[in-house]
Amino acid sequence: MAVGSVIARDSDSNPVDKGIPMSIMSDEEMAYWIAHTDAQLTFIGDSINPLSSRSALTTTVTYCSTRIDNVCGGRCTVYTGSATCLNAPDTNCLAATKNVGFCNKSGCSGNCNQLSDCGVRMGSGYCYTPGTNSIAVSNV
Repeated sequence: MAVGSVIARDSDSNPVDKGIPMSIMSDEEMAYWIAHTDAQLTFIGDSINPLSSRSALTTTVTYCSTRIDNVCGGRCTVYTGSATCLNAPDTNCLAATKNVGFCNKSGCSGNCNQLSDCGVRMGSGYCYTPGTNSIAVSNV
């Protein structure tokens, strides 16, 4: 398989800019990335629907296995839903529409950090999160 077929394209040309901190994507930015990536996507949770009456309580998180330079991709899982702890072994980068925690142990335990405090920002609003094994999603 060619490298280009499993690595996400960097969509810095995304025309959507809502003034949200770089570490948190807007729903529109997330939808744009999903629509334009070359990554292998697996969807879990609810379907993405920003017009839903409960969309304010919904978070979309995309977490992926591969980082090459400033691009996040490879095998990615897209979760949309409410508060939960996601099992996310082999995660190296992630993005979300609300602040989430990412932890080095399963069960949202161990050493955890917030996406809003991302130490290594990547292209398209992603954060480099090596060693992540679980992701804590909240409703806020």
